[in-house]
Amino acid sequence: MKDCSDIVLCVETTELSKTEFCNPAFEPESGPPCPFPALREDADCSARAPWHACGGLLPGPRGFFSSPNYPDPYPPNAHCVWHIQVATDHTIQLKIETLSTESVASCLFDRLEISPEPEGPLLRVCGRVPPPTLNTNASRLRVAFVSDSSVEGSGFHAWYQAVAPGHGDCAHEEFPCDQFVCLLRDSVCDGFANCADGSDETSCSAKFPGCGGNLTGLEGTFSAPSYLQQYPHQQLCTWHISVPAGHGVELLFHNFSLEAQDECKSDYVEVYEAHSSGALSLLDRFCGAEPPPRLISSRHQLAVLFRTDHGFSAGGFSATYRALNATESPCRPGELSCQDGGCKSPQWMCSTWRDCADDNCSSPLFPPPELACEPVQVEMCIGLSYNTTAFPNIWVGMTTQEEVVEVLRGYKSLTSLPCYQNFRRLLCGLLVPHCTPLGSVLPPCRSVCQEAERQCQSGLALLGTPWPFNCNRLPEAAGLEACAQP
Repeated sequence: MKDCSDIVLCVETTELSKTEFCNPAFEPESGPPCPFPALREDADCSARAPWHACGGLLPGPRGFFSSPNYPDPYPPNAHCVWHIQVATDHTIQLKIETLSTESVASCLFDRLEISPEPEGPLLRVCGRVPPPTLNTNASRLRVAFVSDSSVEGSGFHAWYQAVAPGHGDCAHEEFPCDQFVCLLRDSVCDGFANCADGSDETSCSAKFPGCGGNLTGLEGTFSAPSYLQQYPHQQLCTWHISVPAGHGVELLFHNFSLEAQDECKSDYVEVYEAHSSGALSLLDRFCGAEPPPRLISSRHQLAVLFRTDHGFSAGGFSATYRALNATESPCRPGELSCQDGGCKSPQWMCSTWRDCADDNCSSPLFPPPELACEPVQVEMCIGLSYNTTAFPNIWVGMTTQEEVVEVLRGYKSLTSLPCYQNFRRLLCGLLVPHCTPLGSVLPPCRSVCQEAERQCQSGLALLGTPWPFNCNRLPEAAGLEACAQP
């Protein structure tokens, strides 16, 4: 496609002048309509493109618009409002194609706010992951872009179009929900029914076999991204396996091929056991080309973490799991039954993987697996009730404390709030979790979240921000090793 200094080919049979092309409300008189989702080529329309302006009226049946200066960094202290209007017998479909703003929980600082006019539910968007396609029931839509005084990104680029009521659709990589709701793959099989009919939480082991997810069936499969090809660099994927309470989990790895290292510090798979309180205990770490042993857990929840660095990559792995009921013998012929309910193949006796309590392998030559705790280095989180943490953070998908520092940078403006210390305890408990000497990682207790909510809700409301956390998802204190009181 040519740029706006010349004639632009909208589709093969339609030519638009630079004035027409750079007007999102323009519709050619003849030929097929211009499909604005296809107009994503890098046409330099910045000199006259109204979608680069800070807000305005978009009255056409389709169009596209961007944050000021896009794709260059947006200015600080911006407040731009676009009013989209289509025919009253149509509804608006909106797609945010690219997004790069400051990413802070609840989008406190830089954000997009989308709401039907004259009134309707408010959708808030920030970070670097564009939301799914939005199929509204409204013919008028208000889109606001707000930035604070620091941390600029490239902003956003979006398009909209008018569709007949009930004719909305979803992008091919999205999950189509009922009532034309679209979900990102991360929202499918996450343990929460986002669709009214619960379709996003059924047959979860078969949906979206990509980088992590929640597996809730009695059995299922999952694999590393780009399985049997070279897996991507700089990946952090976590699969949470949950079978009904009262069952155990059998986990099998197949075609295991990761970078071979002496201590598995580059590319590796970690398996965690999840306690009923929410605490996680590392069972073992694996790398190389030797498949891990068949893993049996007497608990009904496991977490499998896959991490890669920027260097060598291999074919990855596939894995299967299944629930074991209480009456089913977990051991196969030839395996040894452990007193703690697990099994041990003779070839893995005295290995690093969760040895039987009675296999006489407790010598220093065969230490049990331990979680590598590290000192808390995030300035905001120093001086709490604990001083050691563990990374990668399996709950929020952060690989290092340096990443946490970047996220918390945006919260410094909250230090003036009277509730800052309560908010700090909750944030640090989530982002820099407590690593215990017993080798487990503890989430913050529910009471920590509830106290922060009680103290901070009104202060955040003055900033136009609702309380961003669901405290009921955190465990109640049920002993010293259930959760943390930062």
